[in-house]
Amino acid sequence: MSGSEDSVREIRINPIVPTESVLVATARGMRPKKAEERVERDTRAVVETCPFCHGNEERTPPEIKAYPDSQDWEIRIVPNLYPVLGDDREQQNLAFGLQQVIDGYGRHEVVIDNPNHGIAVHEMGREHLANLFSVYQQRMAELYASDTRLKYVLVFKNFGAAAGASIPHTHSQIIATPVVPENVQNEVQHSREYRRKFSHCVFCSLIDEALTYEATIYDRDSGEIRRKINVGQYVVERGKHFVAIKPFASRFEWEIHILPLKHQSDFLKATREQLADFARVLQRTMSRLEKVVGGVQYNFFLHSVPHGPEYSDCGDSYHWHLEICPRTSIPTGFELGSGLFVSTVSPESAAQALRDAAIDDD
Repeated sequence: MSGSEDSVREIRINPIVPTESVLVATARGMRPKKAEERVERDTRAVVETCPFCHGNEERTPPEIKAYPDSQDWEIRIVPNLYPVLGDDREQQNLAFGLQQVIDGYGRHEVVIDNPNHGIAVHEMGREHLANLFSVYQQRMAELYASDTRLKYVLVFKNFGAAAGASIPHTHSQIIATPVVPENVQNEVQHSREYRRKFSHCVFCSLIDEALTYEATIYDRDSGEIRRKINVGQYVVERGKHFVAIKPFASRFEWEIHILPLKHQSDFLKATREQLADFARVLQRTMSRLEKVVGGVQYNFFLHSVPHGPEYSDCGDSYHWHLEICPRTSIPTGFELGSGLFVSTVSPESAAQALRDAAIDDD
């Protein structure tokens, strides 16, 4: 963008979910505020009291799976000790007046990402990351096949207390639910409508624009440049099969999405070759975030097309992706009350800083 950073103040519409918008107000970054505290990471490989460390397996519920095996595991899945959903009791759905209740049936599992207590994602080997996402694939497929009442399986990771992590040992979670979450449903609905109107996937259109589109918009009266978009301006990292993009309407200041370059709606269909490239793009992207932001607390979550007959027509319209959302500020009352996210760093400047970050070459 042209002009100084403190001149940016505009509401941007999310092209995937047009009902969602973001206020980019970079001058707000100058105001006094409390940022999320930097996480001083415990980098020890083993912590004697940690239930997720090697040798403490008896401190977790009985494992569901371990890879490659229970003795020398590199990735381990166990039931969540405090599940938000479960199958321990079944009750009938209820409706009284306008109040409706759906049974809180589902699965809630913990994936211990690595036996190394203090390792971060950007420090993990790429083969290990590819294996981790392959494990997600396998477990998601098993959960979908286990019960037709399970409508969606969400994989997500919380890092840092502000992001919801209660145990510092690196881990992620899998939750299978009897409903499709609203965020995913909105993406599915709007991408389906876009496909019907334009005979093209909106995610693919965004990737095409990021890789091929440039434009200069001038002020009608003065002739000054109002906006300039360059090819690759929002691209943070690119591989053979995947691209990491800074969303034009970023909800979080350092938010990044990783998407397949070629259309693919279902994460479960990603091949081993694709996952190897995905691991490379993810590892390099997280390395860039670490260089620029450093010690950031974050969430990531994997959005894939829901399973079930009502979504059988979404194969050409939906595009699976990983959303990485660093938590560098605390939501204000305006954001919570309005639903309008506020970003004090322009996506263009953030993308530039991430691209310029010096990381190890392959």
